[in-house]
Amino acid sequence: MTTRARSFDAAAALYHSHRPGYPDALFDAVEELAGRPLAGARVADVGAGTGIASALLHARGAEVLAVEPGDGMAAEFRRAHPRIPLVRGDGDRLPLAGGALDLLTYAQAWHWTDPARSVPEARRVLHPGGALALWWNDMDTAVPWIAAQDARIRNLFGADAAVFRGLPPGLDFTTRAIRWSRRVPLDAHLANHASHSAFLLLGATRTRAFLDGERARLLARFPDCSVEESYVVTLSLAVP
Repeated sequence: MTTRARSFDAAAALYHSHRPGYPDALFDAVEELAGRPLAGARVADVGAGTGIASALLHARGAEVLAVEPGDGMAAEFRRAHPRIPLVRGDGDRLPLAGGALDLLTYAQAWHWTDPARSVPEARRVLHPGGALALWWNDMDTAVPWIAAQDARIRNLFGADAAVFRGLPPGLDFTTRAIRWSRRVPLDAHLANHASHSAFLLLGATRTRAFLDGERARLLARFPDCSVEESYVVTLSLAVP
């Protein structure tokens, strides 16, 4: 798992340029479930990557501190978001003071942690009543063409296509599903896939061969080379 997590460092610019963001409705839901506004909240965004979630939390008025272990991702974060502070570390060993935070967020990053360590760390750094928010942003397989593409990806990678996303036991999570969409150029859609860890480890030649096949299929559906991507963000929030 460490090799897979660290694969992003060599592709940080690709990741930052082509990974999707998050809809406003996600942050509305975080505020509702946490019982407080993001404006003025002390937030640590763990596994911050290149800062996609950190920047949006900051835009909502949160006092954000990003935590990122990877050299390449941290360098891209600092380039893209020089005004947001970043420290090096991960969810299993948070370099943060105890009881300091209103909110601890993991944007598509909780599955890289060891819950036996990351749950106690979350409890340590949150003040009483503070919230732990985990979310994942997935393409919506209720859309037929996305479901077909997802099946091809799973067939390519088998068991390696997925990462474990189970919620840790012992915490009372409330979960919301938020649907949203974006329209992007076909090349951007394919580059988004190329930025995922399974493709990064597959290698450039095999990745290019697979994505060339996807390009041909999608051109038949989107002849203007503009792809309507549909997503589901699954948010789970608990007060440890």
